[in-house]
Amino acid sequence: MRKSLPNTEFARELSNGHPGLDPKHFLNYELSWLSFNWRVLALAQDPETPLLERVKFIGIVASNLDEFFQKRVGGLKRQLQAGVVHPSVDGKTPTEQLRAIRTDVKEMIKALRGTFFDALVPGLAQQNIRFLTYSDLDEAQRAKMDQYFNRQLFPILTPLVVDQSHPFPLISNKSRSFAVELHDPKLNANLFARVKIPSNRPRWLTVEKDDDSISLMVIDELVRAKMDRLFPGAEILSANVFRLTRNADMERNEEEADDLLELISEELRERRFAEVVRLEVDAATPQHIKNLLMDNMGIARMDTFEIIGPIGLADAIELYKIKGFEHLRYTPFTPTLHPALRHAIDEQSPDIFATIRKGDFMVHHPYHSFATSVQRFIEEAAKDPNVLAIKQTLYRTSRDSAVMHALMNAAQDGKQVAVLVELKARFDEERNIEWAQKLEKAGVHVAYGLTGLKIHSKVTMVVREEEDGLRTYCHIGTGNYHPDTAQLYEDFGLFTCDEDIADDVTALFNFLTGFAPDQGYGKLLVAPLFLRNKMQDLIRFETEEARAGRPASIFLKTNNLEDPGIINALYEASQAGVQVDGVVRSVTRLRPGVPGLSENIRLHSVVGRFLEHSRMFHFHHAGDEQTYIGSADMMHRNLDARVEVLTPITAPALRKYLAFVRATYLADTRCRWELTDHGGHRKIESETDSDALCIHTVLMEHAAKGSKPVPWSM
Repeated sequence: MRKSLPNTEFARELSNGHPGLDPKHFLNYELSWLSFNWRVLALAQDPETPLLERVKFIGIVASNLDEFFQKRVGGLKRQLQAGVVHPSVDGKTPTEQLRAIRTDVKEMIKALRGTFFDALVPGLAQQNIRFLTYSDLDEAQRAKMDQYFNRQLFPILTPLVVDQSHPFPLISNKSRSFAVELHDPKLNANLFARVKIPSNRPRWLTVEKDDDSISLMVIDELVRAKMDRLFPGAEILSANVFRLTRNADMERNEEEADDLLELISEELRERRFAEVVRLEVDAATPQHIKNLLMDNMGIARMDTFEIIGPIGLADAIELYKIKGFEHLRYTPFTPTLHPALRHAIDEQSPDIFATIRKGDFMVHHPYHSFATSVQRFIEEAAKDPNVLAIKQTLYRTSRDSAVMHALMNAAQDGKQVAVLVELKARFDEERNIEWAQKLEKAGVHVAYGLTGLKIHSKVTMVVREEEDGLRTYCHIGTGNYHPDTAQLYEDFGLFTCDEDIADDVTALFNFLTGFAPDQGYGKLLVAPLFLRNKMQDLIRFETEEARAGRPASIFLKTNNLEDPGIINALYEASQAGVQVDGVVRSVTRLRPGVPGLSENIRLHSVVGRFLEHSRMFHFHHAGDEQTYIGSADMMHRNLDARVEVLTPITAPALRKYLAFVRATYLADTRCRWELTDHGGHRKIESETDSDALCIHTVLMEHAAKGSKPVPWSM
């Protein structure tokens, strides 16, 4: 293990506050993230979105909030505990941010729950998807639910009473429990008990179902109705649900750890019972029980959220998965075979490597099939007797990944296989540990990365012995090697055997697995040592072109735009007259459209059927256009604390396709929002429904037809 975190000027600024940065020029990170979640909620509120898709988006908004509290609020809490008093780059202290977060989140919860219970539940009922309470059940339905309770729930429920012999129990992260107040008639005393609602049973129980209708009941209702079975002889005074969210932003000292895998495993164990950062409690809970919960979990009133009705709407995603009712979902889309691979079949090319040798090609997920491109690339490499070595970086993947199985088969077949597994991928640590152990048992060389850095790049290289010598084939992408998310996340991936890029990828893996502190690169832009400077140089070039009165423009597509150094460079470009367009899915600290500062910067956010995940950067560059795709967001962590890779796109056909994609994003009138200088967002809409244009629909049709770019392409 070794520390490779660069001591950049900006990194020093972070540790000393933000000297030289004007807080008025920057938006707050946390509030910008909440603004993104409001845009997701708008999809659930949009009557044009199919009904069950709206329900799914309710679950996504609630799940996003869970993660936000675990990571972002947890991080602010840790700052307070550490005595951090200097403000963030926008001038807000941790305390001020927490207060602003609470105000916004309370409004979001109100809107979220209002949408679900007041709009979607009645709408579902009209489509014969009904929700029942225990008191709604008829005799036959009650008998069925009672039997389910007796056989499936009662044996696994564990009532825990709090008294002198039984301390207040430890309660795991995101678990839902009943706070039960009991009266003991023999002692004439009241007691408190906790009953955990099993997470390994469905949240929504099927009461009755036929071909075109279903009746459901939330599991909480059944447990509450049968609570007396758990406390025979006691009087139940109240039984109300509560839920905890715990801090996932835990400090680790990798430099002092002898074993990074053991360090992360220990962190996972600690996270289940880390500091409580949010308490959600049924609003009907008696006040003295609320006080008891807050006191025993050490949580303040400002971190307590009172909820009317069922708690934990992240589970609404389960409702989306109920069988049938296809008319309430998006029309199914099947990813298509990429044209280059389609032509290879027509021409009877023997393998994917022959296709790559004919020229670079680029897949665009989910429009192009992951299974027939990326997965096929790795599976063919694993089986090909001419392949000598396979190397890959792994940030996230699925529990049963065909890619991982292919790599294990390759190793067992005698090939040299090396996988860089990022154990610190937030909320995927446990899965990555499991894969690391399986890969090692299969004979794969597994490395866990660099101390102080996360490996976030998405790169695979295959070394193949051919008639004219060894040739290296590469895949460089913007998304993870995850077959499930590849059907939902929008991402690019380049296949190439360009010798210069192959040399750079080889050098990258040598840096990751060996020791090469002075490693340089020819074509690839690699963080943490080179990407920041190169990106600022490209922006600066456009700035100088504009000052000289020549055409200059920048387009960037990224998940987040947070880094003050990059933002200041974009401000300078705007002031020089450079037209900057950004498609930023989630967070931005940049304030667009401010006179004298950023009047030439327009920021957009696209939120729709697919999750925008790709990163693309395009510069006019005096007519010699420069285009890059890769894994890096414009954030301090990506530029200075992660291993990231951007690759240039040079093939004319691929550059033409990316120009078409950029233009379509900016023409979207269905899924696009324009971000305001105060951190808000304004929906872009066409005057008539017939004129509405959705980027996702256009690209689905384009992939399916294999058509040429439409007239609005650049």
